[in-house]
Amino acid sequence: MLIRRRRRLRSLNKRTGRRQAHTLDMLRRRTAEEDDRYHAQRTAMICEYYGTRRVPRFLWVNNRTSAWWEMVVPTYTNVQWIKDFRMSKCSFQLLCMRLEATLGRRNTNYRECVPVPKKIAIALWKLATNSEYRTISHLFGVGRSTVCCCVQEFCSAVVTLLLPEFMPWPNSEKLEEMALYFEGRWGVLQCVGAVDGSHIPILRPEEYHNEYFNRKGWHSVILQGVVDGKGLFWSVFVGLPGSMHDSRVFSLSSLVSCVDRGGLLPHVTKNIGGHDVGYYILGDSAYPLQRWLMKPFQGRLTPQQHVYNRKTSRARVVVENAFGRLKGRWRCLMKRNDCNMDNIKIQVAACCVLHNLCERRGDEYREEWTALPATQLDGPAPDIVEDRTIQVKY
Repeated sequence: MLIRRRRRLRSLNKRTGRRQAHTLDMLRRRTAEEDDRYHAQRTAMICEYYGTRRVPRFLWVNNRTSAWWEMVVPTYTNVQWIKDFRMSKCSFQLLCMRLEATLGRRNTNYRECVPVPKKIAIALWKLATNSEYRTISHLFGVGRSTVCCCVQEFCSAVVTLLLPEFMPWPNSEKLEEMALYFEGRWGVLQCVGAVDGSHIPILRPEEYHNEYFNRKGWHSVILQGVVDGKGLFWSVFVGLPGSMHDSRVFSLSSLVSCVDRGGLLPHVTKNIGGHDVGYYILGDSAYPLQRWLMKPFQGRLTPQQHVYNRKTSRARVVVENAFGRLKGRWRCLMKRNDCNMDNIKIQVAACCVLHNLCERRGDEYREEWTALPATQLDGPAPDIVEDRTIQVKY
């Protein structure tokens, strides 16, 4: 009997233990489900709270007015548009369409993004006037840092996306077309371009500032450009210090390496006076004589050499006129640029691309934009001599 009782007690203890374990397991499951349900509800409430909560705008941006851009600019005529933005409204819309994917941004909960047309208009205003960021900020109703970002993004997008289209390296058909235009317009055979350099004023750099001090008495970087007979750039090289000679800039430019690799098609020749002459470009006396670069005769000249110099000089004036129209339309190239060196290079290249775009589309160029004659565009920048005098005095 005692053994039976012990067995029954053990069996009862086992059943009781199983029941207790099952009860504890069910309690743990219910507790876990309630915890999950509680956390889910709590998370949903937090998300709903932060989703409906609005952050006051004055904590993030200043209240600025863009009434001029939103109310006045839409009433502009085409003449007013060209006068203020240096290009026609159709060309402006083309820029907006081509750069929409690159410059477009999305709105956030804290602020609205700057629309692409407004961003391009800000950049064009800066390039056309070289106004201070503060002035442009008040005009368009954006922050000064936003103006700087708009200009940099726009110039980078223009150089990246539009330079291959509006400033491509000429192929065989284009070289033949340029040679025929030079022959018909200027009476020069086999010529496909004219090369020259121009100084872009800059502020005194922090490092190596003596190298950027040019012979005219101010700091600058050199823009070397090659244009066709219509005044369109097809090769630009910018960024070297203003103290360098034009021949040194020419030897360091990418133009020389491209031509040496057969860029001007040396096998395409034309018999002129019993000589097979290939394509070539014209330069002034500062450039070295090459088989594909012609320069004026110097010294005591024969009558034939005088005629040659007169004809080539008349054809070479196309590059001087191109620089005049470039700086007249984008006046940031005529005034001292306050950007760092990398941004200056991109801005100058973007202005050359925009020059080609406007000239190719036939946008009006107003003569009053050229404040100085084309031959004086590289004269001393305003107030630079006075600034130097003040520095020496004190």
